[in-house]
Amino acid sequence: MDPYRLGQLLAGRIAPAGALESVHVYRGIPDSKRDPKGYGAASRQRAAHEAAGYGIVAYHMRPLRYPQGWPRVKAQEKGVDVELAVDYVSMAARGDYDTAVLFSTDSDLRPALEAVAALRKPGHAYPCCEVAAWRNPAPSVFSPRLAIRAASVWCHWLSVADFQAVADPSNYAASS
Repeated sequence: MDPYRLGQLLAGRIAPAGALESVHVYRGIPDSKRDPKGYGAASRQRAAHEAAGYGIVAYHMRPLRYPQGWPRVKAQEKGVDVELAVDYVSMAARGDYDTAVLFSTDSDLRPALEAVAALRKPGHAYPCCEVAAWRNPAPSVFSPRLAIRAASVWCHWLSVADFQAVADPSNYAASS
């Protein structure tokens, strides 16, 4: 998916007159020696998204962890959710955003969502925390979302049509 177009889609739903200030992408990056093809694909994707993102798309990449038994056992992202959570809360505390949409269903991020919700003072609208998730097109299938008990958090449910609108058809695995 194209993070800039996804950011535009969500910003338009928050406030049509609002401005998209930044899009942050958090992910693991393969090791250049262990997985040169994966490393090259991730690097090309990052470069393409940052170039097409008009200077507001920022990637935060942490090295993948290669467990014993790799490549039979899949490499793992480690520390990505922690970095995202720290940035989400510290940016709110500094007043870097009015509204931030956390696009994840990872329940490990609940404490960050709770912390940002707690930063809002009574009678103030900001910082505002919202979430986004893909809605399963089958009505009988549960779609997970990130939520907290302490506050009502708006969820931007995204559809198949939304996914198609922000899809990135590029094949970054093909070497250039």
